Amino acid sequence: MLFNYKAIDSQGEARDGSIDASNVDIAVSTLQSKGLIISSIDTVREKGFLKNISFFNRVSNKDIVIMSRQLATLFEAQVSALRIFKLLASQSENITLKKSLSEVADGIQEGSSISQALERQPHVFSPFYVNMVRSGEESGKLDQTFGYLADYLDRSYEVTNKAKHALIYPAFVVITFVGVMALMFTVIIPKIAPILEESGQALPIYTRVVLGLSAFFVSYGLWFFVLLVIGGYIFKRFIASKAGKVVWDDFKIGVPYVGDLYKKLYLSRIADNMNTMVLSGISMVKAIETTSLVVDNDIYKDILDKSLEMVKGGSSLSSAFSQFPQIPSIMTQMIKVGEETGELGNILKTLAKFYQREVVAAVDTLVDLIEPVMVVALGLGVGTLLAAVLMPIYNIASSF
Repeated sequence: MLFNYKAIDSQGEARDGSIDASNVDIAVSTLQSKGLIISSIDTVREKGFLKNISFFNRVSNKDIVIMSRQLATLFEAQVSALRIFKLLASQSENITLKKSLSEVADGIQEGSSISQALERQPHVFSPFYVNMVRSGEESGKLDQTFGYLADYLDRSYEVTNKAKHALIYPAFVVITFVGVMALMFTVIIPKIAPILEESGQALPIYTRVVLGLSAFFVSYGLWFFVLLVIGGYIFKRFIASKAGKVVWDDFKIGVPYVGDLYKKLYLSRIADNMNTMVLSGISMVKAIETTSLVVDNDIYKDILDKSLEMVKGGSSLSSAFSQFPQIPSIMTQMIKVGEETGELGNILKTLAKFYQREVVAAVDTLVDLIEPVMVVALGLGVGTLLAAVLMPIYNIASSF
């Protein structure tokens, strides 16, 4: 929720502005922590239905990539951090990002470092992003750091976006097929069924099956849909739980072929995250710790957490990774070579590129395989349905 406030600061000057908080108590506490004495605070009622729906105002990967490019350019031009974030906030068209950047600017103005200010916006900036910025602050190379971040997010966005776009056509075909079948079973076939049943002829087994399914969907279709929705909701709640997420993540990487695609995606993410952080001067321990937070798979997160403990105990990264069958031996061996030659950052970069190409190739192959399978399935489904209805009608016509 957004609140407008009027307050007096520690020097007795009047201040007013807005603050985003989940409720008025949190808003007041936040303002008081800044040394402000609140004189009035009111909820802002935003106009428009869509503005109140977070889905329509979410910050996409593309938004963060563009913002990071702009940050890199402005820092390279030696513009002050406060001015940069105020400028980007004023130019942003995304409401959520605009608010976050404004709050980051406020944090910097109050004396926080950039990484500390970004850390207060976890819904926009990931732990990986914050740690990269913290490293840039420590090394004095913020312009390069934001460049690294933009490159990394660009690569991640490209791979993820390609996978999503590649599956749009198959999803469209499936939805269309389901819609056509639902229309046939609930509207068309119920009108033809009385003619076939009153003809007195023996109906083929596949026709009786189609008529039975049609009668079921006409009588119980609504209940069936409700059960599907409830089942979907229960499944979503289950995979959102800690135990459910572990089961779902394990299932994703265990499914034939699709599991290989997911494995390559996670390995690419691990290699790319660690490569970006190591090349930025972040320690291996911190790189592993941060990567485990953003890998987005509990199986690989557990591997990284266990590897982190081994590395802290004195083991090399390659030795730690070799303990887990989910990490391919080629990856372990290449990391070992990088450790021995002092070129671990470049080796991780090579691995990241390799697995990114593998993900793209796997997606292309999967789509090429799905399309003919779906065309055949669609043809068989429609053909069977038409045969079940038209053959008895043809027999009726032939008897006259």
